[in-house]
Amino acid sequence: MSNNNTIAGWVLAGGIAALGLSIVSGKYFHAGKHERPEVMGYVIEGVEAAGSGADAGPSIETLLQTADAGAGAKVFAKCAACHTIDQGGASGIGPNLWNTMGKPHGHVAGFAYSDALASVEGNWDWTAMDAWLTSPRRYANGTKMTFAGLGKAEDRANLMVYMNAQGSNLPLPAAPVVEEVADAAAEAGAAEEAQEAVEADAAAAEE
Repeated sequence: MSNNNTIAGWVLAGGIAALGLSIVSGKYFHAGKHERPEVMGYVIEGVEAAGSGADAGPSIETLLQTADAGAGAKVFAKCAACHTIDQGGASGIGPNLWNTMGKPHGHVAGFAYSDALASVEGNWDWTAMDAWLTSPRRYANGTKMTFAGLGKAEDRANLMVYMNAQGSNLPLPAAPVVEEVADAAAEAGAAEEAQEAVEADAAAAEE
C-alpha cells in the first residue's frame, strides 16, 4: 500500500511539473505578441479589411475611361438619403451635389460644412473625389459624413462620371502612360506571335 502511494505521488508530481513547463514555455514564445483577432468581427458595407487589395486592379484613371454614368446613377442611390443632385435641389443632411465636380470644398452657399471638410484645400477633382468616396473620415478627419465609403473602385468611377454629368463636365484625366505602353506591348507581342504562326504554317505547307 505504501509503495502504491509513493508511485501515485510521483505520477502526480510529474504531471504538475509538466503542466508548469507548458505554461512557462507558452508565455515565453508569446512574449511581446499582442493577442488580436485575425479577421474583422463583422463586415460593414463599403469597408474592406486592410490589406484586402480592394484597389489592386486598374487605376481609377483607367477605370474612368470606360465608366458608366447609368451604373453610377444606381450607385448614387446609396447617397440619395442625404443628398439631392438635381439642379436647384435643396440640401438635406448633406449638401446638394449639382455641379460639384471641379468646385472648391464647401462651395454650396448656406450649408453648414464641418470644419474638417471646409478646411481641406483644393477642388473636387477626380483624385480628391476618389479619395473622399473611398473613406470620408480618412480624407477629412472629423467630418460629419457618416457614410463608410465605397470599397470598389469601379463603383467610385461610375459614381464620379454620373456626378460629373450633373452640371460639371470636368474633363476626364488621362489614362496612365505606363498602362498604355503595357497594352501596346501586349498587342505587339500578340501580333508577332500571329505572324510567326503564319510563317510556320507556310513553311510546313512547303515541306
